[in-house]
Amino acid sequence: MSTIDRNLFQGKKVRLGPLTKDDASAIAPWTQDGGYLRLQDTGIARPETADTIGEEIDRDNESETTFSFAIRRTDGDALIGTIGLFDVEWGNRTAWVGVGFGRREDWGKGYGTEAMSLLLAYAFDELNLHRLQLTVIAYNPRAIAMYEKVGFVREGAYREFVDRDGARHDLILYGLLRPEWRAQKGKSS
Repeated sequence: MSTIDRNLFQGKKVRLGPLTKDDASAIAPWTQDGGYLRLQDTGIARPETADTIGEEIDRDNESETTFSFAIRRTDGDALIGTIGLFDVEWGNRTAWVGVGFGRREDWGKGYGTEAMSLLLAYAFDELNLHRLQLTVIAYNPRAIAMYEKVGFVREGAYREFVDRDGARHDLILYGLLRPEWRAQKGKSS
C-alpha cells in the first residue's frame, strides 16, 4: 500500500476522527459513571455538563500541544471513546497519552488496542515524536494489558499515589520510544 493510500485514522474496528463540541452531549453521561471516572484519572469523580465538556473540546482543538480524537466504530457514527496526545513538548518530541471509553458495553472488545495502535502510528510517523508516556492506576488491569500489548514499557510507579475508598493504589508510569515501536512493527529507524 502506498503512503498516500494508507488511511492514518481507520482500522478494522474503529476510526479516529475530530472531537467536536457536538460530541459533548454523548460524553456528559459518561461523567455520571463513577467507575468510568475512577479509571479515567486520579482526580475526584465529578459529573460534568455538556457545556463544560464542549468548552474543553474547543480549547483542545485550538491548542498546538493537544491532539484529541473521537473514537467511532467503523460500522457507525456513534461516539464510543476518546483518545489523544497531550502536553506535546515539540522541542523534546514527547507527549502524554490518554484514552477512555465511556460506555461499559464497549469495554473489552479490542477497540482500545486498535485505537491506540492508530494513535501511535500518528504520533510516531506523522508528528515525528520520539517518546510517549502515560500513567495508569494499578487497579486497572484491562488498561495495563492493552498498554503492554501495544508496546508500552513499565518505567516505574508513584507509590500509593491514589486514595480510593480508604485504600492506597500505585500510579504506574509507562513509556514507549519511537525506536521500540518501530522495531515492534518491523520498521527500520
